Amino acid sequence: MPDCTIEAAIKRAAQTLRELGSPRLEAESLLGYVLDKNRAYFRTWPERALTDAQWKRFGELVEKRAQGVPLAYLTGQREFWSLDLHVTPATLIPRPETELLVEKALARIPPERHWHIADLGTGSGAIALALASERSRCHLHATDLSSAALAVAQDNAQRLQLSNVQFYQGSWCKALPPQRFHLIVSNPPYVSEHDPHLLDDGLPFEPRSALTPGGDGLAAIRAISRQARSFLQPPGWLLLEHGYDQGEAVRSILSRDGYQNIRTYEDLAGNSRLTLAQHQHGSGTE
Repeated sequence: MPDCTIEAAIKRAAQTLRELGSPRLEAESLLGYVLDKNRAYFRTWPERALTDAQWKRFGELVEKRAQGVPLAYLTGQREFWSLDLHVTPATLIPRPETELLVEKALARIPPERHWHIADLGTGSGAIALALASERSRCHLHATDLSSAALAVAQDNAQRLQLSNVQFYQGSWCKALPPQRFHLIVSNPPYVSEHDPHLLDDGLPFEPRSALTPGGDGLAAIRAISRQARSFLQPPGWLLLEHGYDQGEAVRSILSRDGYQNIRTYEDLAGNSRLTLAQHQHGSGTE
C-alpha cells in the first residue's frame, strides 16, 4: 500500500480529481467525511496515517467523485441558509442561488405575524426549513410528489428541531390542506427537456423529475401559477425560481393568470433567477 498519511492521501486524491474546479477542496471534503474531521485537523496532523479501511473507503469515494457523482450525494450533506441538510439521490441538491428565494420571501413576511406559507416541491425541505428557522411564528406547509423526498425533508426537520413545518405528499397545490396561504414559494423543475446541461455537471445523478417537467421547461410553473390563485389569501405573494432565460416567459404566464406587481430578480451571477407576483383579487381575512 502506498504512503497513506493524511497529506499523501489528499495529494493523490487531488490528482485524481484534477479535472474538477477545486480538486484539493473536494479531496479534503471527502476525507473529512470518512474521518469525521474538519479541514483544520488536516493542517494540524498531516502526517497521521489512515487505517486500511479508511484508505479503501476514501479511495472508493474519490473514484465515484471522479466519475461525476455529486459531492453532496457522496457525503449525504449540503449546507443551505446555514442549515446542515441531509440529501440523497431522491432529492435535488440545494443550490446557493436558491437562497435568493428565501431572502425575498423573508423580506415579505413580517417577523411578528403568524402567516401560513406553502413550499411546493420541497425536496430536501431546504426552502421550507430555512423559512421556518427564520420565522418561528409562521406555519410552513411543504409538499412533494415523491414520498422518498418527503422522508428526507421530514428527517431534516426533526434533526433541526423545526416543529412549525407540516409535510404533504402530492402535486403542487393539490396536496395542500383546503385553506388560504399568505405566501407560496416554489423551486419547481424548469429546465428544458433538450437542455444540454442535463447531461453534465452532475445533473445526470439528480432526480430528473426535479430538474425538468419536459418540453420547454415551463409546465410546472404554468400549473403552479394557475393553482396558486385558489390558495393565496389576497394580497398574497407567489415566488418562483426559474431558469436564467425564462424571466420574460414567467412574467407573461403570471400576467395572463391575473397576478399583479410582477417583478424578476437576478442572482449574484447576474442571471434572472426569481420572479414574484401578488394575487390581489378575491375575498378572505387573515
